[in-house]
Amino acid sequence: MAIKKELLERLKKQRSEALAGGGEARIEKHHAKGAMTARERFEELFEPGTFLESGMHVQHNCHDFGMEKKSLPGDGVVTGVGQVGGRAVAGFSQDFTVGGGALGQRHSKKICEMMDYAADCGLPFVAINDSGGARIQEGVDSLSGYGQVFYRNVQLSGLVPQIAIIAGSCAGGAAYSPALMDFLIMTRDNASMFICGPAVIKAATGVETTMEEIGGAAANATISGNVHFVAENDAHAIEITKELLSYLPSNNLDNPPHHLSEHISMEADPAVNNLIPEDAKGMLDMLPIISRIFDDGKFLQVHEHFATSLMVGFARLDGVVVGVIANQPKVKAGTLDIDASDKGARFIRFCNAFNIPLITLVDVPGFLPGVHQEQGGIIRHGAKMLFAYSAATVPKITLIIRKAYGGAYLAMCSRDMGADAVYAWPTAEIAVMGADGATNVLYRREIQAAENSEEKRAELVKEYHDRFASPYMAASRGMITDVIEPAMSRATLSLALRNTLQKSETRPPKKHGLIPL
Repeated sequence: MAIKKELLERLKKQRSEALAGGGEARIEKHHAKGAMTARERFEELFEPGTFLESGMHVQHNCHDFGMEKKSLPGDGVVTGVGQVGGRAVAGFSQDFTVGGGALGQRHSKKICEMMDYAADCGLPFVAINDSGGARIQEGVDSLSGYGQVFYRNVQLSGLVPQIAIIAGSCAGGAAYSPALMDFLIMTRDNASMFICGPAVIKAATGVETTMEEIGGAAANATISGNVHFVAENDAHAIEITKELLSYLPSNNLDNPPHHLSEHISMEADPAVNNLIPEDAKGMLDMLPIISRIFDDGKFLQVHEHFATSLMVGFARLDGVVVGVIANQPKVKAGTLDIDASDKGARFIRFCNAFNIPLITLVDVPGFLPGVHQEQGGIIRHGAKMLFAYSAATVPKITLIIRKAYGGAYLAMCSRDMGADAVYAWPTAEIAVMGADGATNVLYRREIQAAENSEEKRAELVKEYHDRFASPYMAASRGMITDVIEPAMSRATLSLALRNTLQKSETRPPKKHGLIPL
């Protein structure tokens, strides 16, 4: 017995209305801004024909203020599961063409049900935010809806990767859901993210500002550090999302997508020997070193424009996915400041939660000195790096390039912080402080007594380095696994990494540690 024709016609009509979103005029207006619609963003993210939608026919739950006469297809949000790189990914995409994408009770319910599904099935979660905020007509129900989303963000944290795309407005309380996720990607032109807009700030404080200064992509990526990636447009944001997912496991019980079939090459790379300036005080750029060590020179830098004296990101080493933490001596001499410490600690903890090994490249003269840093809590913030590395149980391999002084030497994953192996180049200096300052303290009388104090001082600096700061001194005390030729860095790190991939480390049972927030 065939299904009745009228039933098929009704199904076709219902689906057509849902797929039409806010209608042709509103979609054209959205396109005129250079923005994709909610469904177009999902079409760009998921492999063709793989998206299974959930809740297409849901309508709003408000019957006041004229809302009973309004149709809001899908209640302003598209939810479902599709394939990205051959793996299932769950998510939602808010539809600004439908009621401004405002969040109401059923809008929230769709999101929460999809987040629960992601948790149960162990799927990464992608949230595409483009919303006018809470639906005023639904009052406290909208606030309750946000609370339920926030609660699930926390439940998913460390369970599955969470990626937020800010593709439009994300204001007030709505900003806290992305803030609770692992990575935020924001489009440069059409997006904004803030708690209080310029008008509210002026009314409350008398200070005049612009949206770009407080809520634009540049401000969020460089000043506040809320955003990890800035995209030129929607398509670029989705491209970044796909690349990011290519380094991540689906959940905390999976291994990252390693390509372990790749051969480990033990060949030397002589070009690396030429990347260090002859002058020990010469400016060093860490990026060319990263490019020589990791596969195809690829390095997906996270938080590229924030706290730039420290670089973090993802790469592969002979096919193995790794998290990279590296000082950047081009900026503030590679010192760790308040923001760099927060940036590093957060990234380390993410990698540890999702079984991603850590490789640390060190050239650090210390924590950044200054009144602002001390009053801003550099002690508390710097301690986060110590905590994050010490708490991490994934493979941890460190390579000391040049300077590694004082507490910052420890904060960059020394052997004492649980590194499984620590290698050093012959150019490494490992000490309480730099040779110049230490010489002034230890050899003050000898320098003062010398007729040619500058010549004597240079001699004593060399003596200090050989006695107290050379990598061989540290190696003699078991703090360095080996001193290696720079040309052998890739081969050595790759072999050490493969040796630790099966690492299993248990800790005393407890609810959780207390990181100095």
